[in-house]
Amino acid sequence: MVVIPAFNEAASIANVVAEVRHHVNGPTLVVDDASTDDTAVRAEAIGATVLRLPFRLGAWGATQAGLRYALRQDWQVVVTLDADGQHMPADVGPVLSPVLSGTADVAIGAYPERASASRQLARRFFQGIGGLAVEDLTSGFRAYNRRAIAKLAQPYATLFDYQDVGVLLDLKRHGFRVVEVPVRMRDRRHGHSRIFHSWWAVTRYMLQTSVLCLAYAGRGTSRSAQSRPHGKSV
Repeated sequence: MVVIPAFNEAASIANVVAEVRHHVNGPTLVVDDASTDDTAVRAEAIGATVLRLPFRLGAWGATQAGLRYALRQDWQVVVTLDADGQHMPADVGPVLSPVLSGTADVAIGAYPERASASRQLARRFFQGIGGLAVEDLTSGFRAYNRRAIAKLAQPYATLFDYQDVGVLLDLKRHGFRVVEVPVRMRDRRHGHSRIFHSWWAVTRYMLQTSVLCLAYAGRGTSRSAQSRPHGKSV
């Protein structure tokens, strides 16, 4: 199942869904994060299943809602991508490959070249204090296997404000194998980044995520993860 969290993406959602349906043999779920435009209507018109949230949960909250939906529908693998048209559905296959082959639990479609100065600052900082060997921390283009879906669908994961560092730290702590796969990316045609559109937004993001990193630093690796063999991890 492909899960697309969307907030006020009426200008791009129909094209994104059409591309996904062309390249992916599976259902497409658009999680409408209480949009004030006709994102949901346009997604339904092009053939997507739409889950309408009654109030805004943010990008991670909408993504988690999609993961929970997929879990209840008994899907074994979920691909998530953004609704703004930057991600290329033609690259779903390469991102899926390590998960389908069993060499990874989570695969990240990575395009670190897109990094602005603020993104580069955030990446270097969180790589340092979080110990995350990931180049594209904020990518929403990911593939999850059933075990990772079940872990991230749990109630405690609702507390993450963002889908990137918090989710990656949690996966690392529990011994999940995470790999990055190079993908292409288009320029954004509409709107702006929810996190990196201003230095104030970047400051808020870094403060909240720093607290999360420090909290996880004192936890170490869970006992269940220590006893379970695994390959490359974040």
